[in-house]
Amino acid sequence: MLRHVTNLHQVFRRQISSSVRRQLENKVPEKQKIFQEANGRPVHLKGGLGDAVLYRATMGLTLLGTACVIYELVKAAIPQKKA
Repeated sequence: MLRHVTNLHQVFRRQISSSVRRQLENKVPEKQKIFQEANGRPVHLKGGLGDAVLYRATMGLTLLGTACVIYELVKAAIPQKKA
């Protein structure tokens, strides 16, 4: 029983250790080149297709929300006809 507890303790100690098993590649210089490139595109669209999709979805939702607000304001401003 004590041997199992000792083995478990060693396994947990290895999992929590601060040593790095594999190094991650530093992608910051590549991203800096992409975002600092003077290609005439706004910085919020330089990230690629994902940025363009998010931008267009945000603009679409903004326009939809604006249209809903204007509709409700017009509906509230015009008096309803009583039957």
